[in-house]
Amino acid sequence: MDVSVVIPFLNESPNLQPLCEEIQASMDGLGRDYEVIFIDDGSTDDGVAVLEAYKQSMPQIKVVSFRRNFGQTAAMVAGLDYAQGDIVVTLDADRQNDPADIPALIAKVEEGYDMVCGWRFDRQDTFLSRKLPSMLANRLISKITDVSLHDYGCTLKAMRSEVAKRITLYGEMHRFIPAVASGVGAKIAEVKVNHRARTAGESKYGISRTFRVILDLITVKFLLRFHARPLHFFGMPGLALGGIGGALLAYLSIARLFFGVPLGDRPLLIFSFMLLIIGLQFVLFGLIGEMQTRTYYESQNKPIYYVRKTIGIDAQQGNQVLNGKRNNTTTDVG
Repeated sequence: MDVSVVIPFLNESPNLQPLCEEIQASMDGLGRDYEVIFIDDGSTDDGVAVLEAYKQSMPQIKVVSFRRNFGQTAAMVAGLDYAQGDIVVTLDADRQNDPADIPALIAKVEEGYDMVCGWRFDRQDTFLSRKLPSMLANRLISKITDVSLHDYGCTLKAMRSEVAKRITLYGEMHRFIPAVASGVGAKIAEVKVNHRARTAGESKYGISRTFRVILDLITVKFLLRFHARPLHFFGMPGLALGGIGGALLAYLSIARLFFGVPLGDRPLLIFSFMLLIIGLQFVLFGLIGEMQTRTYYESQNKPIYYVRKTIGIDAQQGNQVLNGKRNNTTTDVG
């Protein structure tokens, strides 16, 4: 399979057949083997029936239907899991993403990039409720994740299969796919794409998701920088707070021993002990995190590095390295 097109949807029945027709026109022109995987995220309309009927005209259609609504992130993960293509393309089912842009994204991937993200340069949405919050969010996310993109919210993306299969998402982290991909060393590019106004159905997203985005952003930042060294995350503020508390206690001790200053009624004494205890707790949290990280990697044989390519190493030698990592249960770095 050359290309897999992954499309999560929720109650988008009026848009599905026109979308299939547009994908068919775009992909047939490429002359490649492809599949179109629709992920039904617990829809209550007849969207699945529409796809089943149109499958007679478009045998590339595949449908994965959830038992209930699990959210767009879960639907996206399912699509990436089921995708068999060397290149995986994702897009929304509301027809605001234009399937005619898919060939351009694929061509950009084939220039040597691991992931190509769409940029809705001329976005057809209201300014105050959609475009302005998106602009602010894109700047914030780019700043915090160190992956600079103009449009994190655009679902239209193309990525190599080896990247798609290594992306792990939870909660509502689908909008952070480029940041997560950068964590495994993906080379990312951005391409301007067409954006169209919604012609049927209703938007499933509103301004209320802002708070969830902020919380997920904190999670992504932690996973990108400190998932393998949580002690650095907790230990730095712990040492700072503990150091301040210790310095204050030293100052109070000198004042009491050498200058006879009474300490029983001084709030600074309580504050110093509080800082020292909080700092100790932060360090202990970091040590617990370090033990959990060791368990996470060793119990599941998770790699701590990802190889882009090898030169002069044959497939047998590469497999021996992988099998050795997976099967070696006696190694212990003291």
